[in-house]
Amino acid sequence: MNPADVTLLAPAKLTLELRVTGVRSDGYHLIDAEMVTLDWTDVLTITPGGTGLSADGPFAAGMPLDHTNLVAKALRLVEHDAAVHLRKNIPHGGGLGGGSADAAAILRWAGYTDLEGASRLGADVSFCLVGGRARVRGIGEIVEPLEPLPLDVTLVIPPIAVSTPAVYRAWDDMGGPRGVDNDLEPAALTVAPELVRWRDRIREAAGVQPTLAGSGATWFLRGHHAIEAAVPEAMVVLTRTDRPR
Repeated sequence: MNPADVTLLAPAKLTLELRVTGVRSDGYHLIDAEMVTLDWTDVLTITPGGTGLSADGPFAAGMPLDHTNLVAKALRLVEHDAAVHLRKNIPHGGGLGGGSADAAAILRWAGYTDLEGASRLGADVSFCLVGGRARVRGIGEIVEPLEPLPLDVTLVIPPIAVSTPAVYRAWDDMGGPRGVDNDLEPAALTVAPELVRWRDRIREAAGVQPTLAGSGATWFLRGHHAIEAAVPEAMVVLTRTDRPR
C-alpha cells in the first residue's frame, strides 16, 4: 500500500419504512422514509492524485468501473483526482445503498456537506453522507436525524439484482400501490416475480414475514435468524444498526 493511501469505510443503509408521497414535475419521486446505517461496509482505498477505479470482493463482478460509477461521479462533483479501489461487500441492485454509500464516503473524505448536491448523485447519497438513523424526505435531500435505534438485522441477499428505475416505473404503472412497510414492494414483485419465492422461503424458515429493502432484491428481518440452511443459494448477513456518524 502506498503511504499516501487513505482507507474509508462505506456502510450499507437499510430502509425500515418507505412511503412514496408523490411525483415531481420532473419525474423524480418524493419519499418519506426511515433509514438506518448498518454495521456492514464496503472498503475504499484512495490514492490521491491517481486515476481509475478497480474492485474486488463478493459483489465486484459486473459493476461498472467507468465514468458511470457513483464513485467517479462523486470525484467529479468534489473536483478531486484519485485512484479508488473498492472492496465490494455490499451488492449492487440489492436495495442497500451500496453505490450510494461508496459515493458518500468520497464526499466525506473531500469535506463535502451539501445534501442537496449529494442527492443529485442518487436518492440515497444524502442519507449515507449523514448516517445513523434519520427520516428522509423529498427526493432524498431532506435528512432529519433521529435518536439511534439499536437493532439486530438479518439480511437475505438472493443471487439477483433489481433495477430501481424499473421498480419506480412499475409503481407508476400500477397506480401507486401501498405496501405494509414499503410502498415499492408490490412494484418490485411485479418487476422481479422470483422475489415472491424468496419471500415465501424466508417466511417459512423464520416464522415471520420479511420486508423488502428499498426497491430490492434484499429481504430483511428484524432480529437474528439462523436460516442459512433454508436459503443456501443466497447470502445471509447477520448485522446490526451502526452508531451515528
